[in-house]
Amino acid sequence: TDRPGGPTRSTDMADRTGGPGTRRGGQPACQVRVMRGRGVGLGPGKASLLRAIGETRSISAAGRRLRMSYRRAWLRGEGMNALCGSPLVVTRRGGAAGGGAEVTPLGRRVLAAYDELQALAAGSRAFRYLARQMRAGAAP
Repeated sequence: TDRPGGPTRSTDMADRTGGPGTRRGGQPACQVRVMRGRGVGLGPGKASLLRAIGETRSISAAGRRLRMSYRRAWLRGEGMNALCGSPLVVTRRGGAAGGGAEVTPLGRRVLAAYDELQALAAGSRAFRYLARQMRAGAAP
């Protein structure tokens, strides 16, 4: 679920290497989640999906890349579209011209702002302090 205090199922590859909030080898990692009400408005999984849609220009291809079903990817895309006054992802029906999806200019700006916030948090003095403390307590 995407509730505070509840387990999360992020699709970010960093999560799959060592569990939530860790990097490969168990090193502390910082993950920003922008909450909206009781759910995650934008977090690492949704940011990864938005990025993958932008790169593949397809919800189904983005879902395959992130190992999630088309339905889950589509529902997350719809959820992200409800975040702002304008959509972050738009789709085109198939047919002779082919279907697809694209990240809107607003979606690209939202993703860039999320990435900037993530970088600021991961580079903050507070995170570096916490990471040092966590590494100091880790078993060799």
